[in-house]
Amino acid sequence: MLFNSFSFVIFFPIVTLLYFVIPHKFRYIWLLIASYYFYMNWDARYALLLAGVTAVTFFGGYILGRTEKKKIRKAVLAVTLLIVFGLLFLYKYLGFFLMNLNQAFSALHIGFTVTEYSLVLPVGISFYVFQAAGYVIDVYKNELKPEKNILKYAAFVSFFPQLVAGPIERAGNLLHQFDEKHKFDAGRAKNGLLLMLWGFFLKMVISDRIAIFVDAVYGQFDVYEGWYLVIASMLFAIRIYCDFAGYSTIAVGAASVMGFTLTENFRQPYLAASVKEFWRRWHISLTGWFRDYVYIPLGGNRKGRVRSCFNTLIVFLLSGLWHGAMWNYVVWGGINGLYLVISDLFKPLRAKLGKVLGWKSEALTNRILGMIVTFILVDISWVFFRAEGTDQALQIFTHMRNIGNIGIFTDGSLYTLGLDQRNFWFMLLSIGMLLFVDILHENGIHVREWLEKQNLWFRILFPVLLIETILIFGIWGTQYDASAFIYFRF
Repeated sequence: MLFNSFSFVIFFPIVTLLYFVIPHKFRYIWLLIASYYFYMNWDARYALLLAGVTAVTFFGGYILGRTEKKKIRKAVLAVTLLIVFGLLFLYKYLGFFLMNLNQAFSALHIGFTVTEYSLVLPVGISFYVFQAAGYVIDVYKNELKPEKNILKYAAFVSFFPQLVAGPIERAGNLLHQFDEKHKFDAGRAKNGLLLMLWGFFLKMVISDRIAIFVDAVYGQFDVYEGWYLVIASMLFAIRIYCDFAGYSTIAVGAASVMGFTLTENFRQPYLAASVKEFWRRWHISLTGWFRDYVYIPLGGNRKGRVRSCFNTLIVFLLSGLWHGAMWNYVVWGGINGLYLVISDLFKPLRAKLGKVLGWKSEALTNRILGMIVTFILVDISWVFFRAEGTDQALQIFTHMRNIGNIGIFTDGSLYTLGLDQRNFWFMLLSIGMLLFVDILHENGIHVREWLEKQNLWFRILFPVLLIETILIFGIWGTQYDASAFIYFRF
């Protein structure tokens, strides 16, 4: 079930209403039923997979809570993680592995091939596997007491607002909230609904509109060269932000209406002045997961600069692979890892040059320059993310070099790529609105808090206008096909 679907418009109010009507002690059961119904709308068979991951990690945590013997605890953790990550490998990476294995056999002139096959990727498997695995690891590290109620734990793993595309919640943050007695709060519900509306605006008005232009250019990248590809690549960076942040915002808002608090997943990432800062602001829940469960166990930055750089590269290569079983995702992760490694290695030199040149690191001009450079670097890596493969990404860069077609900015050519002149300029206006809101948030001015200080008529008019904008300018209906959120495929 998509958030941007008529089904969800009916589903969410019913679930929320009954959640507050049902006695507290049964509410987690209701959320469990609703979450499985939500997930089964894609394919009912995959509810068994979700239940399997839940059962394995629950009993893994239960056994860990019953013994203090290190060998047994290590064995239980290893077996539990092996099973759940084995399921992830089976559904997501087996076909990729077998294909590359056959290519390796061919390159080595080994006369042997393995039958290639792959399974249909279940929606959101990477998200709930990581969430469940994090729970077991936290129990193993004695940072969390094991949950004794399997149904309550199942509600945590399957909680529908963030089930299929995050944020990837920690049990320490979300699990205990199923025990809290949530009373309906009109103010909290209003704020949650406003968040949802903003998420729908990001997705349906900005992201899906940009997608029309980007898909038209990237679909014929050998025809649309130079500035067409440059513009499409820049717009894709905005599109994936609006798409993923839009989903996360809807998820946080929907949970808030029911009294739950989810992790902030984005924090104005394109206002970052360095790639390192960008990754503190982008997909925060996944970045934190890899930091706590991979980077730090590998040694983090505690074993010297070389080891720290190596650990950073490992984390980003794995992050790329997490996003998809294709080499272009691995390259995308590797590029971002290299950005951080190079930045770390040259940090002393930058500091010395800054002193010599009198460079004021806190100056506004320096931050703006850093934001521009960061956006360009990140956008270069996004080309690999968007392309259908590494070879195609390299071809796109080759065609992008032919920037002699500057006339497209004035001859109306940009209005022939799925968006007419009105829609193209409305897209730019919407992006400007997003930038304005992000700048406000960056400076501690939150629209919802500001709205509370206004007169009643304006507090009513603002959401009404936002709803009208989504209904009128959102991409849905017969002219354009409503698209699923990008991160559903991961």
